[in-house]
This record gives sequence, structure tokens and C-alpha cells, in this order.
Amino acid sequence: MQVKDITSVIESIAPLVYQESYDNCGIQVGDSNMDVTGVLLTLDVTEEVIEEAITRNCNLIVAHHPLLFSGLKKIAGRNYVERIVIKAIKNDITIYAAHTNLDNMLDGVNDKIAEKLGLINKRILAPKPNTLSKLYTYAPLNIADKVRDAMFAAGAGSIGNYTECSFSVNGMGSFRPMANARPAIGQAGGARETDNEVKIEVLVTKHKEREVLAAMRSAHLYEEVAYELIPISNTNQQIGAGIVGELAAPMNEQDFLQLLKTKMKAEGIRHTQLSGRAIQKVAVCGGSGSFLLHDAIGAKADIFITADFKYHQFFDAEGRIVIADIGHYESEQFTPEIFEMVLKKKFPNFAFLLSNVLTNPVKYFR
Repeated sequence: MQVKDITSVIESIAPLVYQESYDNCGIQVGDSNMDVTGVLLTLDVTEEVIEEAITRNCNLIVAHHPLLFSGLKKIAGRNYVERIVIKAIKNDITIYAAHTNLDNMLDGVNDKIAEKLGLINKRILAPKPNTLSKLYTYAPLNIADKVRDAMFAAGAGSIGNYTECSFSVNGMGSFRPMANARPAIGQAGGARETDNEVKIEVLVTKHKEREVLAAMRSAHLYEEVAYELIPISNTNQQIGAGIVGELAAPMNEQDFLQLLKTKMKAEGIRHTQLSGRAIQKVAVCGGSGSFLLHDAIGAKADIFITADFKYHQFFDAEGRIVIADIGHYESEQFTPEIFEMVLKKKFPNFAFLLSNVLTNPVKYFR
């Protein structure tokens, strides 16, 4: 098995196209064609993690946080990033990261937090726009079902909890084959032809466009397949930032904060003034989620759980919601479990090892 076999599985649930513009997901160091001896799963890549990979005979490290966010002008061992790159190359270790592309998936980082807290009725807190296109194509009546089914099989027509969604309308198409054409109907260089056709409309997510178009062409009868692929601004309910869900039963604020501290293994929780109201609707965002505060308020969440709030940002709650800052590491520490679950399902007989290194750079004096 090669590195690309592992990364393709991860990218099937977290396509790279959904990473944020500032991010740097994918292979950081190494070769996608390298044979894999073992895989170490971690939140961060540190020098200790590299040593662990060597000790445990893992030549692929899969991390949540990228080691490299910007280009390196020199690799001279002047800081931990350069030292890690040098050591990884010397020991033939490939480093791969799935960061905001995994954050933005319904079953990704935020769902893991929601799972730990027992939330139900979950949905994306801030669905992403500009990740969908409308595909229109035209097919003769006798092959319309074949073309439609091929596009569905490639991933078109999925809307929320529904699949194989489409709209069709009958009409009349016309064309005249030129001399060098290979027409399915009529003769090359012949007269204009007409045919009863079906116009098929389906939604396509950005990462499925190439596959759907290939399936459409393969199933079609015509040499030149007429279609329009048009980006639309509808939000995608399966892709976006944060998650909002509900507790099975309301809890008072102190009991919920204790539950949160326990389940997320937090040393402490920074929070705003408690409101005296019960907690039932909960919004979460792993990592630095302060940008979602107003989305959490708009969703009428009772509490917003995230990390990295600055001092003055706590004032923005204005008594409308409780902010609970549990720490960046604490909010994302279970992310390697997502990698483990997905990869073991695909490769049940291969060694996927969770790192034993505590990579949290923040320490607490107690």
C-alpha cells in the first residue's frame, strides 16, 4: 500500500477543495508513491512525534494541523519546523495534513465534539456558499434514464438526506452534423436533424464535478454532449463551519460546564457570565471559532463552545449566549480518532497508530 492509497481515503471524506484559502492541506513532506510501513495519527507534528514515528516504524504521519503554512526560504534547522522537515526527509517519513477541509465537513472535527457531548439533531452552524453547481444536460428519450443513473452513481443529485434528486422536462433538440462528425443520428454532412430529448437538471458538489461529467459523457449517445455547468450561491448544508445540536434533555449551566470539562478533558474553561437559563441547544467549533459567535447567537444556541477567544470578544456575547473557551488543543484532541475510524474501515488489517505524544503547547500551573 502506498501513501496515495491512504490519502485518497481521507480526501474522500474531506476533499482538499474545501480547505480555506489560508490553509495548506495535503502532503507537506514526502512522496505520495512511497510504500507505507505504518501510519501514525496525531493532532500536531512536533519533533517528539517524529521520534515516535521512527520508534514505532511509521513512515507516514497523518496530522490535523499542517506543519507548513507558508513557504520555507531556507531549511537550515533554525527552528522546530525546519528541524522536523530535515528529520522527516532523512528518515523517509511523509507528513500529511487534513485541516480546515476536515473542519468543514458535517462528519468532521466538530461532529466529534458533538459526539463526545451527546448532541442530537445536529446540523452545520454556518453552511458554505459557492460549493454547488447546477448541471443541465440533454439526452434522447431512450437513454435519458441511463444518463441520469450514471450521474447519480457518480455523486450528482444529493441534497441533504436525499439522493437521486433531479428535474426533467421534455423538448425538441436540433443539430446538423458537419462533414467530419460521427453522429449517432443522421449522416455526416447531411441535413439538420431533430430529436425528442429530455433536459435533465441535477445539483453537483464542487468535488464531484469531474466524476459526474465523465459519467455523463460515458453514458451518453452523442459524440458532442450538450451541457451547462453553472455555479450557484445556494449554501451547502453538508459543508461549512461549526455544528449546532441539542442535548437530549436540558441541563443547568454549572452541570453542563462540568460535563464539558470532563468529556473534553479540559484543565479549565474560560466563560462569560452565566445567564441562569438552562442549556439545551449547543453550538461548537473546534479550534479558533470566535468568527462564528453571531452564527451561534442567530441559531439561538444557549452556549457556544470553541477556543482562542480574545479578551474583548467575550463582551460580544452581551448576555445573549454563554461563551465557553475550552482551549484549542482540548477542542481538537480527538481528531485523530476520525482518521483512525475512516482508515481502519477501509484497511482493517493495517496498523494505524494513535500518537502517545501530548502535543499541547499550553501548560497550566495549578
